[in-house]
Amino acid sequence: MILITVILGVVFYFNIQNNDEEILLEDGSSKKGSNLDLPNNPNEGITNSEKPTEGIATYIGMDIKNLEGNLGQPNRVDQTYYGFDWWIYNSDPANYSQIGVKNGKVVTVYAIGSDVNISPFKIGQHVDEIFSSSYVETEIGLDFEGSSYQFELSESDLNTRPLLKMGSIFVQLYIDKFTATLSSIRVMDAETLLKLRPYELVYFGELQEIDPDEMAPDEKVEDSNEKQIYDITNIMRMRFGLDTLQWDEKTASVAYGHSKDMEESNTFSHTSEKFGELTDRLKAGEVFYQVAGENIAANYADAPAVMEGWLNSKGHRESLLNEEFTHIGVGVYKKYYTQNFIQAWEE
Repeated sequence: MILITVILGVVFYFNIQNNDEEILLEDGSSKKGSNLDLPNNPNEGITNSEKPTEGIATYIGMDIKNLEGNLGQPNRVDQTYYGFDWWIYNSDPANYSQIGVKNGKVVTVYAIGSDVNISPFKIGQHVDEIFSSSYVETEIGLDFEGSSYQFELSESDLNTRPLLKMGSIFVQLYIDKFTATLSSIRVMDAETLLKLRPYELVYFGELQEIDPDEMAPDEKVEDSNEKQIYDITNIMRMRFGLDTLQWDEKTASVAYGHSKDMEESNTFSHTSEKFGELTDRLKAGEVFYQVAGENIAANYADAPAVMEGWLNSKGHRESLLNEEFTHIGVGVYKKYYTQNFIQAWEE
């Protein structure tokens, strides 16, 4: 089995002092798979209900005319590497959702807004209530275009991002392990799940690959991920009664430069051989601040995935939810992600 590791890192600078760097390794994020013999019936034992009859799950397969009738025009359209576009609905944080559209049809939905109808679940719902009514398995199987696939969830996956099969759709629940509540939800059709491959995978037949012609240009996807990270960061902060962060373009430029430097140097660190520590990079970028912090990550599929990863890591969570910060800059280069936080300097 070929694994691409998802990694996280965080660093804080308080009054220009560097705390110890925390580097985290997140398990269970395979982007490839092993061609192995699967059970005759990979779906055996799944007892979850059929596809919900209300809420965002009903959008899967919906055409864009009906989608617009339900939600109106999106506030913007973001591009991805996976053959679909995100229609972003962000005018009301409590109803924030991202609707994945491909060939005029909805193929996936991500929702984190507290008022979004995600029936039979609810944002903020306690895990005890979720697991008492939903059967969570370590193996989820499906057949697609003549091949059989089986996703294998680790213990960490089950605790923080379990996957449920509900009729013909797949529901990924992002759990905030610090509050034991549902943070957000992602609903997908089979093809989208196989392209994202968020868990270890074994298969029999042909492995689904992304057509290069379906992949948006890097710069378009990077810009989209930066905007989504900014949106979701502020939704997470509002959830805990914190002030939203203002976007700072100079800080964003510093963050982008660090993501690009990590990718090009094939390193993962808050310290750059070329550009130094965060303090050095902020100084070079003419960013003036009183307190600063940095989150980094690599190999996550997209903005929602990396944001939930940061939220579930103590050090990264502390930066996301730090009440001292006033501004943020986000920089994404390919699949390297950097958040730089600052408390702006006051005259």
